[in-house]
Formats: sequence, C-alpha cells, structure tokens
Amino acid sequence: MAFEMRLFYQGFSHMGVRCARALGFAAVCCRRRGTSLRHRAGERRAATPILSFPDSLDFPTSSMSSTPSLYSWLGGIEALTRLTTRFYERVPDDPQLRAIFEHMGADHPAHVAAFLAEVLGGPSDYSAKFGGHPEMIRHHLNRHLTHDQRKAWMALLLDTADELGLPDDPEFRSAIVGYLEWGTRLAVINSQPGATVDVNAPMPKWGWGELKGPYVP
Repeated sequence: MAFEMRLFYQGFSHMGVRCARALGFAAVCCRRRGTSLRHRAGERRAATPILSFPDSLDFPTSSMSSTPSLYSWLGGIEALTRLTTRFYERVPDDPQLRAIFEHMGADHPAHVAAFLAEVLGGPSDYSAKFGGHPEMIRHHLNRHLTHDQRKAWMALLLDTADELGLPDDPEFRSAIVGYLEWGTRLAVINSQPGATVDVNAPMPKWGWGELKGPYVP
C-alpha cells in the first residue's frame, strides 16, 4: 500500500483582499492498485487504517537523560572519600573547627562521604546503613554551631577540593557551593537549643540547579 501526503491550504478573501491564512490539514490518501475509488454496488471494502506506524519508534535521547549527576561528575565515591579523608586530616590545624571534631570517630570521614554521595545523586548507602537525613540531623543537635564555624568548614572543604584537583568548572562549583551554603546553614539551625528531629525528613537531593523558593522553617 502506498501512502501519499497532501497538504491543502485554503485561502479566504474579504473585501477583495486575499488573506492567506496558515490553516491546513494533512490528508492521507490511500490508494490500492487495481481498485477503483468508486466501489461497485454490493462490493464490500475491507477497512484500512488512515495512518500506520512501525512497531517501534526510535526517538532521540533527551539531553536531560545524558546530563551526569554531580556525584558522577566529581568522580564518585572514590573522589568523595579522598575529599573527606583529607579534609578531616586538616581539621585539627583549624582553630575554628578543632574543638568540634575533637572526639570524631575513625569512621566519620566515610560516613560523611556516603552522605554527600547520596545527596549528590549517588547510591543510597547512607540511608540504608545509617538512617538517612534524620540521623544526620541528630548529630547536630545541641552542638551550638556558629556561623563563623560554618564558614570555616566550607572554606576548608573547598580548599581541600582544590588541593585534590576536583572539578573546578563554574557550573559544578556553583552547584556545590549552593549545596554547602544550604547544608551548613541548616546544620547551624539544627544545632541550636530547642531544635528537634523530624523522623520523616527526606534525604536532600542536589543537582545542577535546585532552589525552588524561599526557606520555610
């Protein structure tokens, strides 16, 4: 069966002026060889579809599906583990941070790496093994963190990322700084007297542009 597409345009005239309006419709004319368009009386015509499609359609992949996560872009869990390990090696030399992590366990860098991995689009190991965002909030309760300490934490982490040669393109760094600003400010809020844990608090998920509106306490 051969298909022929014809596009008909209808022009309208008004007051002697022709207006070519872009109103059209596609008509698919199906012709059968050896069959007259006018059927003889009593002859029954088999129903044929106006349009037919292949069994499968191969559409181009969306550009969104090919965009890597921040987790993948920075190098995965290996890069994050190097980052947190080196960061906490440097903490004792920082006067703003030394006391905060004085009694830190040996597994703390790995826990932070797993948390960051999940937030940035990696595997959900932190939620599966340690309890997700509510557990992270518990670690900050009654710590009385200050904004000076918050700024020192961010500055040291970003400096460590530079030291280790993590990606420094503007898009990646702006996304990471956005998360660190948001996350550290939330940590300060959760460390103040009266803060509580929402056991249903969802795990943050951070990508290349996540802010959707103002902070709501």
